Amino acid sequence: MGLKAGYKQSDVGAIPEDWGVKTLGELQVMMTNGFVGPVKRHYADNNDGILYIQGYNVEENSFNFRGIKFVTEEFHRSHMKSCLQAGDLLTVQTGDVGLTTIVPESLAGSNCHALVITRFDQSRVCPAFISFYLNSSPGRSRLRLIETGTTMKHLNVGDMLHFDVPLPPSADEQEAIANALSDADALIESLEQLLAKKRHLKQGAMQELLTRRRQIGTFEEDWTDFALGELFTFKNGLNKGKEFFGYGTPIVNYMDVFENPAIHSHLLSGRVSLTSQERSNFDVRTGDVLFTRTSETPEEVGMASVILDVPDQTVFSGFLLRARPKTEMIEKAFAAYCFQSHAVRNQIVSKASYTTRALTNGKILSSVLLRLPSRREQIAIANLLCDMDAEIKTLETKLTKARQLKTGMMQELLTGRIRLV
Repeated sequence: MGLKAGYKQSDVGAIPEDWGVKTLGELQVMMTNGFVGPVKRHYADNNDGILYIQGYNVEENSFNFRGIKFVTEEFHRSHMKSCLQAGDLLTVQTGDVGLTTIVPESLAGSNCHALVITRFDQSRVCPAFISFYLNSSPGRSRLRLIETGTTMKHLNVGDMLHFDVPLPPSADEQEAIANALSDADALIESLEQLLAKKRHLKQGAMQELLTRRRQIGTFEEDWTDFALGELFTFKNGLNKGKEFFGYGTPIVNYMDVFENPAIHSHLLSGRVSLTSQERSNFDVRTGDVLFTRTSETPEEVGMASVILDVPDQTVFSGFLLRARPKTEMIEKAFAAYCFQSHAVRNQIVSKASYTTRALTNGKILSSVLLRLPSRREQIAIANLLCDMDAEIKTLETKLTKARQLKTGMMQELLTGRIRLV
């Protein structure tokens, strides 16, 4: 297939005829390394030290400040070549190799460790455009081609100097592209923050509602404590050889339960070949609760998931325990939340046995206490939490679409298929 009119083939792929290809070496006015070597003895208190940025603080076109360090003024003055200016590009050399961000005004004057620092003449080059390109799928793929090392991949400054980037003809066009992508990033960040807030609010509401520190309506009935053994019968799951998996009957597997407080048909991808007797012995029904039997750590053992709907003849795996309701005292929608409460989780974790792995079983879980309100109040609580979950799901969908939109924008804008100037 020939090139689209107005395009030419280059070392970085098809680009508009008026675009160029330049090496970073041709564009930079300085490229160097952050300090490499032991630095722990130079750490300082954050009140009088200089901010010291490391690879794990770098994110795509942004920063995080988890575990941020500070170094002494003396160390900083001794290593001024790695003193950062606004607009500098920082590229991770070891670790998440090639990940790049831009130094904002607020971080000018900081120092850094083992990062490639690239400085441009900003009258000719828009640093944000270069950063977006290096973080794009083509940019990261091409950076991987110049990695060195075997067990620990690494980027060398010498190789970075020869790295080609596509370049619109003017800094104005570069900046327009960078601004459009920055706007997309801002939308994604705002949705991420709102989603985190909604999840936090839901978690807080769940803990308050499930302990009656917060009450819905005017329910007067007292809550009653039940041992799980009074409410459920327990059974271990199915064990089969690997050759029986991949086809046949739907099966609820360990990760289905570990990752989801409620199981719906669309979540199940596992299949297993069974006899009719096995299907009967290890069936799951709407309202059953499945628990993980084992985990690497006690904090993750006994994770629960309620069966809300599954295909007929679905079974459950041997790494799970099935709790089948003896009575109708617990509403299934409420059950999807109550086993996530701190009060119940703390009991499950504290009662688990531990040798090389954390373990629980039906006998242990039978002694866990569950405080239940009336069914009417259970339904009211579940409805409120379901509404919050629906709001969270809507935001997750919006966030997914925003990320997809940005990916599409990068593919179009960074190759010149869409022009903004």
